[in-house]
Order: sequence, then C-alpha cells, then structure tokens
Amino acid sequence: MNEHKTPLLIKRYASRRLYNTETSDYITLQEITDQIRSGRDVKIVDLNTGDDLTRQYLIQIIADLESRGEELLPLNILMEVVRSYNDQAREMVPRFLDASFEILKENQSQALENFKALTNPLASYEEISRSQRAILGKMMGGWTRENEKKNPPSENPKSGEVKSELDSLKRMVEALQSKVEKL
Repeated sequence: MNEHKTPLLIKRYASRRLYNTETSDYITLQEITDQIRSGRDVKIVDLNTGDDLTRQYLIQIIADLESRGEELLPLNILMEVVRSYNDQAREMVPRFLDASFEILKENQSQALENFKALTNPLASYEEISRSQRAILGKMMGGWTRENEKKNPPSENPKSGEVKSELDSLKRMVEALQSKVEKL
C-alpha cells in the first residue's frame, strides 16, 4: 500500500502555512489527512528551526476528526492515555499501543473476512475488546488513580507475587494473540 519509501516532507512557514515539498505548493490539514489515509507517511518540520512538528500536527488532525464526529477512540481509552503521561507509563504504553496496532494491521484482512462469516461479529469484537481492556488494565495497574484507590501500592512487594503477576500477564497476552491470529 505504501509505495513511497520516504515520508512526504512538509515545511511549516512562520505564517503557519504548510508547504508540500514534492508538489511545490501549499497543503491543508485535510490534504495531509488524505495522504496519511492513502498509506503515505508524512514529516512536518518548522522551516526556521528545523524542529519536527509531525506529532503535534497528527494530534491536531485526530482532534479535528474527533470534533467532527469521526470518533475512533473510546472516552475511557482517551482518559487512560492522559493518565499514562507519567514517568512509569511513558515507556510501556507506547510499546503496547504500537504492538497492538501492528497485530491489527497484520491481521486486518483476515479479521474482516472472519467477521463477515460470523453470525454475531459484534459479540466477538466485544470479547476482544474486553480482553484488550483487561490486558491494558493489568499493564497500567497502579498507574491510574482508579487502580491506586482499589489497590494501594504495598511497601515491599514480594518477588514471588510480582513474578506470578507477570506470568499471568504473559498468559493473557498470549491468549489475546491467539484469538487475533484465529480471526
């Protein structure tokens, strides 16, 4: 799908206008969105400083889409993402999300075929969603205010308890991967 090996370079001028370096003309956020949806990666840099602004503009695109009613991210997931902006979760959450999207991309066509064949695809989707929420909840355990209220951190967790919890988490991830592969 992505036939371009290098991302589309877009430069932001001091006037905040965005310049497409391939076509030598200005580009809108909607046109950037269309490029990304077609499979193209983009890189947005500030012309004067050279700072990479890609993340900032991608977040703006997502906010614009959500405000227009194209809701993709459930409210509870958005809340958890905001809560995860702390030192402990900063490393784990991006890796978890990246791995989840890789699994989704790898198995998307097979999953769609299997969903079409199911008599009640929504039930299967809900089961997968519950599993993913459980895994995310386990991974985020103790990092969110809700979990901290339910399970205040102990002073000295025993290494056996930690190992048992990690083993349990590994089994849940393997089960989820197995379910996704079957789709």
